Amino acid sequence: VEPNATIREIRLMFHKLYPRWYPARQSIKLDPKGKSLRDEEILQHLPVGTTATLYFKDLGPQIGWTTVFLIEYTGPLFIYFLFYFRMTFVYGLDERFTSSPHPVVNLACICHSFHYIKRLIETVFVHRFSRGTMPLRNIVKNCLYYWGFAAWLAYYINHPLYTPPSYGKKQINFAVIMFLLCEAGNFSIHVALSDLQRNGSKTCKIPYPTKNPFTWLFFFVSCPNYTYEVGTWISFTIMTQCVPVGLFTLLCFIQMTIWAKDKHCTYLREFKDYPSHRMPIIPFLL
Repeated sequence: VEPNATIREIRLMFHKLYPRWYPARQSIKLDPKGKSLRDEEILQHLPVGTTATLYFKDLGPQIGWTTVFLIEYTGPLFIYFLFYFRMTFVYGLDERFTSSPHPVVNLACICHSFHYIKRLIETVFVHRFSRGTMPLRNIVKNCLYYWGFAAWLAYYINHPLYTPPSYGKKQINFAVIMFLLCEAGNFSIHVALSDLQRNGSKTCKIPYPTKNPFTWLFFFVSCPNYTYEVGTWISFTIMTQCVPVGLFTLLCFIQMTIWAKDKHCTYLREFKDYPSHRMPIIPFLL
């Protein structure tokens, strides 16, 4: 292997010798317990001498992230409708169960559908993935999470015995405004992050606020997309005043905090000049 060979080129050489292990399945490391080397890394720039031993690990069958997101987000969109349209196998044949007297139920369906349609559009037209694939086995776990929670939320929100929020229209209107602002913010952050990887660049860069006011949250947190995402589900909880939605929101917050902390640590590790006042997900707190 030439000293100026990239890890991607080494993966391709390995694949040529062993066709079973295509590049996405390969984890190439300098140390068996170390992290995988990135495609763009060059051999002579790594901490090795005139000879180097690279360690290979089979990551198993892979699936593209675009396909993953399309599967994960399409499920909740259609599962919710099964409950919203009061399918007979869900709530029974009683005439009282065929429609809801509460306008908030219709509004919740619109907001829930809007959220997942937005995610699908972002997956196809906005997102740029630094890692092209994930292990195929994870898709089952992810779908159980998204699809299962969508069914649980929809069952209670569309249930014939559902009761509307305690403070009526004021509570609902406040929640809808908050929901729309958070969705706009989340979309704005995704566009800003996508712009950092124009022309196919996979190099990690520090994200900064743009002229879009929704991106100004970058002044305070490393992952404002997660901040807005949590805000979206908090507003949906307020709108529906439904316990399962609140539990889902709590789990989302916990998971996104973990992701945000990991990303924040990556920024601190990669960039010595990274803004020190930024927090992972909640300004000044967390």
